[in-house]
Amino acid sequence: MPRKRKQDQDGLYRRPDSPKWWASYVDASGKRVRRSTGATERQEAEALLAKWKLEAHRERQWGEQPTHTFDELMVAYLQGTSGERRPRSEEAVKLHIWRLRQSFGGQEMESLSGGDIGEYIRKRKGEGVGNSTINREMEVLSAAITYASREWEWPLPNPVKGRMLKEPEGRLRWLTRAEAAALIRAAEAEPKAEHLGPLITLALHTGMRRGELLGLEWSRVDRRAGLIYLEGMHTKAGKRRTVPLNAIARNVIIVRERYKATHCPDAKWVFSDEEGNQIGSVKRSFATACRRAGIEDFHFHDLRHTCAAWLVQAGVPLTEVRDVLGHSTVKMTERYAHLAPENTRAALARLEGTESRSSHVEESGEGEIRLKVV
Repeated sequence: MPRKRKQDQDGLYRRPDSPKWWASYVDASGKRVRRSTGATERQEAEALLAKWKLEAHRERQWGEQPTHTFDELMVAYLQGTSGERRPRSEEAVKLHIWRLRQSFGGQEMESLSGGDIGEYIRKRKGEGVGNSTINREMEVLSAAITYASREWEWPLPNPVKGRMLKEPEGRLRWLTRAEAAALIRAAEAEPKAEHLGPLITLALHTGMRRGELLGLEWSRVDRRAGLIYLEGMHTKAGKRRTVPLNAIARNVIIVRERYKATHCPDAKWVFSDEEGNQIGSVKRSFATACRRAGIEDFHFHDLRHTCAAWLVQAGVPLTEVRDVLGHSTVKMTERYAHLAPENTRAALARLEGTESRSSHVEESGEGEIRLKVV
């Protein structure tokens, strides 16, 4: 009789693709479950397996529903969503979980209440943390609860819903055309940062983020079609995006092609040094250029805001601006709407003609003003 595999028996086992201990046991429905314990230490893994088997036994014998701790939830959530986030976002999520664990570590999630959430908010505010940061932390908690309820049918309450805090409007700093021209001139005067002027120009005329620009490879530039291709791994939202090149942006690409042909023919990156190495940071040179141009309180990301502001002022619909910037929803783009007051001015101006055709003002004998529709 063939010998059963270890994972077909109750117990712990290793998988070649994971440093964690995996558990195999039969759940309350009689179905064999194989899941990661999330533990690298065997003693910790054994304790978890014993807990799961006991819960299965109690549910099978007495109908007692198992409970789930905060730590168990977060380990399962991180494992279940592994690879769905960019590395930087993954680190941010782990940091938020670490903060949450200071308050909720060991707590049974089935008993999590609105009062617990309120207490967490008061504690974090008392530590001087802003509403935006608290919201990001609570979003991770809410996402983990929702994921567990949907994927594993854990009957967990989600008291985070309806308790998000009001956030201040985000930063919106942008340049006029004259200021942008001054900044580009200052950048082009930087002797040790030949790439800075073209980089700023391309940012202004594509709305691309700094990381998207510095990570841009020649293989994703199609000058003939006038397009830059960004895959999900290159974008903040994790979604594929195509960026059209206008005449000015195309000229930047031509300038960088000439630089590549002269200094580093085998360079992989659009923005590289003379040896073909990727430019890693422009923080210092960008700050110097801003200072020389007399521009204060301006960050590289504000070039993206400037691109959006110019588009809106040119009358481009917000839905099209959304697509250029790669926003997930038009709501994110709406903060630029006030930069085109002429659109609302024109809309209200229509009332002038409508009122003159449909009504006139009368004054009664008692001095009362009346609007008479005709």
